[in-house]
Amino acid sequence: MIALVAGPLLFVILQLLGRPDSMPAGAFDVLCITLWMAVWWVSEAIPIAVTALLPIILFPLTGAVSIDATTAAFGHKYVFLYLGGFILAVAIEKWDLHRRIALSIINFIGADVKMIILGFMAATAFLSMWISNTATSVMMLPIGTAIISQLQDNPASKENENAIFGKALMLAIAYSASIGGVATLIGTPPNLVFAGIVEEIYGIEISFTKWIVLGLPVSVALLLICWKYLTTRAFRFTQSEFPGGKAEIKRLKMELGGMSLQEKRVLVVFTITAFCWISRSYLIQPVLPFIDDTIIAMIAAVALFLIPAGKKNRKLVTWEEAVKIPWGIILLFGGGMALAKGFGESGLAVWIGEQLKNLENLPLLLLVVILIAAVNFLTEVTSNLATTAMLLPILASMALALDLHPYFLMVGATLAASCAFMLPVATPPNAVVFGSGYLRIPDMIKTGIWMNIVSILLLSLIVYYLLPYLWDFDPEVIPKKFLKAED
Repeated sequence: MIALVAGPLLFVILQLLGRPDSMPAGAFDVLCITLWMAVWWVSEAIPIAVTALLPIILFPLTGAVSIDATTAAFGHKYVFLYLGGFILAVAIEKWDLHRRIALSIINFIGADVKMIILGFMAATAFLSMWISNTATSVMMLPIGTAIISQLQDNPASKENENAIFGKALMLAIAYSASIGGVATLIGTPPNLVFAGIVEEIYGIEISFTKWIVLGLPVSVALLLICWKYLTTRAFRFTQSEFPGGKAEIKRLKMELGGMSLQEKRVLVVFTITAFCWISRSYLIQPVLPFIDDTIIAMIAAVALFLIPAGKKNRKLVTWEEAVKIPWGIILLFGGGMALAKGFGESGLAVWIGEQLKNLENLPLLLLVVILIAAVNFLTEVTSNLATTAMLLPILASMALALDLHPYFLMVGATLAASCAFMLPVATPPNAVVFGSGYLRIPDMIKTGIWMNIVSILLLSLIVYYLLPYLWDFDPEVIPKKFLKAED
């Protein structure tokens, strides 16, 4: 109740105090609205998706941004890219394709205790590249608990090994679900928020291919480091062989039976869609110059409603199944686009950038480390989507004020938002595995804080040294198109 009242009360108090002389009136209104939303987002006084609707009410009423411009942000093309991805995920989950992929990867990697954990991490990360990390962790949890039970029930296993393996496997599932999402544009909401805000502010497209060139190496590096850390530092196993582990995986695979006609058809759609996303810029666009990732996603989504499932009067996806997608995330994404529109049209972005010029004396690497660390620990207690929606427009202006390429700060914050490993509330995968009963909060904090530190250092080095090379830009040179967009 305190937070519920604090949001609008803060807005009213700031309005009564009045704006600084150097700030445009519209910019001050957008700032007040953003702070109100920030209070509700951080406290979750009301559902965060509902908070995302506030710009539709408050932007036009204050005169900061017109109703047409505000609501148009909720129909941004990346909203529909995400929608297409969600519908594809519905089909994958409906016909148990994700379960078959996971078990096949785990079975392939091996039965050694450490390799079983690596198999779970690889399977979880791969699935999180394409479907929500929440759905992935929920699906992987019962497979993980079945393996833990197999270890507990086996007389050859040592008693203390059960608890250690249970904790390690649960954390491995949670961490790899978050890490896998970093790899692709649709893998986790912050990635698409970044792409949407870059498109909104600068009119520049971040394609699926452009992101995966950066996201996949980051994801693979973090995944391998995380696996090594969990299996050699955080937890130590006294027995290397997993008694009966391989048999349990084979039993679970046998339960699935042979690949059904429905799975095969969904797999074909999924494979073609992923191939088109990855190859669009150099294979498809020369033939169809106006195609983009959103159109590909929509083609896949519509195709799933058209392709027969091989059962009477049944398609691969029905509307009754599709309406169960997480619409709240789509609204939250739209709210982030609306905030970006407000920051740009009201002049708030320019004003904030001018106030941040004092940071130009900081060494560039230190600035990147501070930013990534701040976002990393902030998202331990806030929604990573809400955090990036609030911060990215500010960072875009901050970068220009410091004579830096905007990608330099914005990409760092986006990547950091997906790397909160300490608390159950930090990400849905953390909450899912915490609910399994194998972990206590001290376990998560003690293990997660080191993963946070490792991810901060790794991301800082990648952003500072590798990002300019992969995306071909000079961090200290701002292209004219970015300056024109800001003007």
